[in-house]
Amino acid sequence: MRKKLAAGNWKMNGLSASLTEVSALIEAHPAPVCEVLLCPPATLVAGMAAVAAGRIAVGGQDCHAKASGAHTGDISAAMLKDAGASHVIVGHSERRADHGESNADVLAKAEAALTDGMVAVICIGETEAERDAGTTLDVIGGQLAGSTPEAATGANTVIAYEPVWAIGTGRTPTLEQIAEVHDFLRAELVKRFGAEGEAFRLLYGGSVKPSNATEIFAVPNVDGALVGGASLKAADFGAIIEALSQA
Repeated sequence: MRKKLAAGNWKMNGLSASLTEVSALIEAHPAPVCEVLLCPPATLVAGMAAVAAGRIAVGGQDCHAKASGAHTGDISAAMLKDAGASHVIVGHSERRADHGESNADVLAKAEAALTDGMVAVICIGETEAERDAGTTLDVIGGQLAGSTPEAATGANTVIAYEPVWAIGTGRTPTLEQIAEVHDFLRAELVKRFGAEGEAFRLLYGGSVKPSNATEIFAVPNVDGALVGGASLKAADFGAIIEALSQA
């Protein structure tokens, strides 16, 4: 049985004072049925890990493919782990678009995360133009194949499907569209990894909020969510955690 995962991506938001939201979340949900992960900016990883004290998982939002070196402004998986992180998001559509990251780049980062004993949360998703052109499954199939390491397992890798056109827009795919993609991803993972493919958790992301969480989590092969804006406030993210715990 795959344990459900509620993951929050704070993106470029949050100062030290924001950690009170983490304390409030833990106080309101001291023993959630699902696994909870928060990925703050790198400046808050150590502080959040101290506040979380193992009660929820903390992750980074990106990592460099190399463990160290002359890469000014970058941060390695080993550094994130040293700061208290256990997970790291790689291949988010904003990184792919804003920084030109290819599937090969994402693969290298995911491999670095696995090498350092971290869980890689690999993001994939189509643009609005690709959705309208009817190439969604081709696009995400290519991203899945090209971004997922050979050493990936259900224990060290999570796949997050985030249609680019639904991130931060308030728009979400239909439940049928979500089901089509998640069923396709499951089939592709089983085809590549055999029985282990059933162990990978598949998250949906893109304008997930308390008002639509319950119906999204009822879709087969949706094992949780990667949440953006709604993860910044304990009340909103807590409602999503409750919905997932009851799914």
